[in-house]
Amino acid sequence: MSRNTRLVEASPDQVWSVLSDGWLYSSWVVGAARIRQVEPDWPAVGSRIHHSAGLWPLMIDDHSEVLEADPPRRLVLRARGWPAGEAQVTVLLHPQGAHTEVEILEDAVRGPGVLVPRPVRSVAIGLRNTETLRRLALIAQGRP
Repeated sequence: MSRNTRLVEASPDQVWSVLSDGWLYSSWVVGAARIRQVEPDWPAVGSRIHHSAGLWPLMIDDHSEVLEADPPRRLVLRARGWPAGEAQVTVLLHPQGAHTEVEILEDAVRGPGVLVPRPVRSVAIGLRNTETLRRLALIAQGRP
């Protein structure tokens, strides 16, 4: 499993406000190119964001679903990106004074991605999530 952390100069509530705005998902999640639909109860358990990945005109439509939500501390998603497969992504928010340490744990759980040796996929996921956390931090820090 890949694990990334970043200290964000924003409160857990400010970071959660980004996570809970499904329309911002493609702004901070590396690989999500656009959002097609956000179910009205996002991020309630079972709700989905319908997104696309790739470059136009070769876009793949899929979705991410909330498996667990404990605002403003924990969000667990099943992120789908077929034909690559599915990943489970856990985002944890740890208060650090006026700031938040954001931790992302992710691994492939279904599809061809699980065939990639764990050390190789952990490096690839880790590199992507370093940028994901950078984007999340910039958005959270820029919100009032």
